[in-house]
Order: sequence, then C-alpha cells, then structure tokens
Amino acid sequence: MPGSIVAIVGRPNVGKSTLFNRLAGKRIAIIEDKPGVTRDRLYHTCEWAGKVFTIVDTGGIDVGSTDTLFQQIRKQAQIAIDTADVVVFVVDAKEGLLPADWQIADILRKSNKPVIVACNKVDSAKMRESSYEFYGLGFDHVHMISSVNGTGTGDLLDTIVKLLPDSHHEEYDEDTVKVAVIGRPNAGKSSIINKVLGEERVIVSDIPGTTRDAIDTPFEIDGKKYVFIDTAGIRRKSKIEESVEYYSVLRAMSAIDRSDVCLMVIDSYEGIVEQDTKIAGYAHEQGKGMIILMNKWDKVEKDTRTAIEYTKIIRNRLDFISYAPILFVSAKTGQRIPRIIETIDEVAAERSKRLATGVLNDMLNEVLATNPLPSAGGKHVKLYYGTQVAVKPPTFVFFSNYPEEVHFSYVRFLENHIRKLFGFEGTPIRIKIKKRGEV
Repeated sequence: MPGSIVAIVGRPNVGKSTLFNRLAGKRIAIIEDKPGVTRDRLYHTCEWAGKVFTIVDTGGIDVGSTDTLFQQIRKQAQIAIDTADVVVFVVDAKEGLLPADWQIADILRKSNKPVIVACNKVDSAKMRESSYEFYGLGFDHVHMISSVNGTGTGDLLDTIVKLLPDSHHEEYDEDTVKVAVIGRPNAGKSSIINKVLGEERVIVSDIPGTTRDAIDTPFEIDGKKYVFIDTAGIRRKSKIEESVEYYSVLRAMSAIDRSDVCLMVIDSYEGIVEQDTKIAGYAHEQGKGMIILMNKWDKVEKDTRTAIEYTKIIRNRLDFISYAPILFVSAKTGQRIPRIIETIDEVAAERSKRLATGVLNDMLNEVLATNPLPSAGGKHVKLYYGTQVAVKPPTFVFFSNYPEEVHFSYVRFLENHIRKLFGFEGTPIRIKIKKRGEV
C-alpha cells in the first residue's frame, strides 16, 4: 500500500462513500441514505496517471453535534485530515452551501493541506450553474461531479495526482537493502534497531504505539548499505482506541511495500497472536523476504527443548511462511543480535537468486519421472518445461497442455522441491502454470 493518503471528508450524507466507491472502482463502503453510516474509515489503493495512492473514506463531520458517535467521527475525520497528503472536501450541490460546510472549510484551512472541493450530485447544467457558490469557500480547486454516474471524476483524479507529493520517502540506491521492522506495539522493534546500530537512533518507550509513523534509519556495515524502516506497531482493529493507530497501520503497510526484507518482531513472552499472522500474511502476499525475530527471549524460562518447542508452535501458527528463518533474540541482553544483519544479507541474496533454465528443467524432468501429474477428467495433464521469469520474489512459469487442471497441491509440491534443491530461504516463491505458447 503506497505512502500517499487522500482523505475524503465532509458533513454527513453528501455522498462521500459513493465517491469513494466510484474512485475505488468497486462497492466497498456501505451506502445508506442516513447520516452516520460510515462510522469508521475505509481505505483502498488507487492508481491514476501512473501514480498510486490510498483513498480513505471518513465518517461525516457533524461540527455542531453533541452526540457521542458524531464527536468520535469528528475526531477521526480530524486525524484523517492531519495524516492526509490531499483532502477531498465533498459538498452537496442539491442542498447548497450550508453553515456546516463553512465550519468544515475553516478546519481544513487551518490544516494547511491541499484541499479539493468536490461539488457532488451535479447531474444537470442547471445544477452546475447553481453550484458556483461553492467557489466562495475560498479554495483553489473546485470540481463539479456526480459520484453516482461518474461525471467529472476523471478531472477530479487528475487534480488529486497533480497535488500529491512526488515522493513520500527518500529514494535509495539499488544496492541498499530496505528492511521493514514490523509487528505489534511494544514487541521491541525500536529496541532491536537501537541494539543493531549500537546507538539510540530511535525513540524507545514502554508505552505501546510510541512510533506513530514509519521512520527511516539509513546505515552502513562493512561497506554494505541498509535502511531500517521502523513502523508503528500494528494493533488489532478492535483495540484501536486512538484513531491515529488506524493510519499507523496504513503507514506500516506502505513500509512493507517499499521494503526488500521484513523483520517480523514477536514478543516471545506473549507469543503469537492472530494479528501477527495478519501482518505476516500481508508481507507474504507482497512477496517480501521474511525473518521471524522472537524478541525478549531472555524473559522465557527454558529447558533443553524450549527453542525446539517454540519453533514447532511458530511453524504451526505461521505455516504459510515456513520458509522464514527464526532467530531467538533479546534486544535487552544482545543475544543473537549480530545474527540479524547476517540473516538479512542471506535472505536478500536468496530473494534475488536466479536459476538457469536448463537447471530448472533438469529438476522438472526428475520430478515428473518420479511423481507424474495425475490425470484429470480423462485428460492426460502434462508439464512441458519451466523458466524463471523474475526475482524479488523469485517467480517461475511452467507450461502445461491443461494449466487449469494442475492442482494447487502439485504446485506446492513443485515449490517444496525447488526449495529442497536450491534453498530460497526467507523468500516467498511465485509459481504460475500457463498454456504452452502463452507469454
């Protein structure tokens, strides 16, 4: 998920969710003709004119309401404004300019963020003429749109991408290994970075959620360049009490997106929880290298089998990243901290590894000789040959006469065999089955 955030704000029932769905290209937000339906933010990744950004739908800002729900919505919308790079301020052309619109405009002006006024529900020439009053709000960018039928949304998107920052983060040399440090709050992410670097480079606190945004820390070791991206801890949504945590999740996902390797930090004492599996799952889906760091290992009572038992539990709970090496570390005592950089180097190299086509097909012929593909529906299914088409992550294409009949379990079998022979520790592998002759 990209770093740039576009927040859609406005008073209740002006069509924010309809616009969100229009820009997202699918029905995501619940649309109901009743104020306060969008109580939490929803987000979606968009691409327009070569720029990728995240749109965030917010609940309607009811500035004057004393209702607890609307106060909470107002607080969330304020945080959306504070966090966004561009704000789309939706107003209702049919209802005209209301006092609440002026109040929201005042809030937006104080934010000093780029603001685009989207006059929604402009469905006729007459409605367009009556909508010019919205220029009186004093913002430079005003667009007449209809979220329902899509009129004007292309021009709106053009203005959004024009106002987005060119880059949310520094660009690094290609040989710089970008490492996202991910995990739940208070697992010890910042402490691990400080221990690896040997200095206090990142704020460390016992209060969960101290690191609000992704912080880049470039460094060199033995002439090799790295950057640690320390992400805000990712909490379970039900426990997000401060709305800003929601945006921390977006920033953390953005950090994962631009990383090469993820250090998945888990509190050994607390163990793996569902949210750990979700974070790891996102990094896996994005094709990132993965290292599991079981931190605070010094706090765990041990016998001779403790590490073995823990490894079994980890492999069981995080079975979809069985390729990830596990390090039992302690930021407090420094135990196995030197192994972190060594393992990052190993995983980064594996993620960039390329197999010669001849070597891959020798393996395929050996596999087919001992474990031929089963027939499916009377069809004699064949795999002809394979080739590696990409790295970061390593991606292989195998060609078949009936690609749709190659069962996923056989694909998994192929992956396991590739790993057995060639390693690829710490990195996902992508395998695609295509029709012979397909590109």
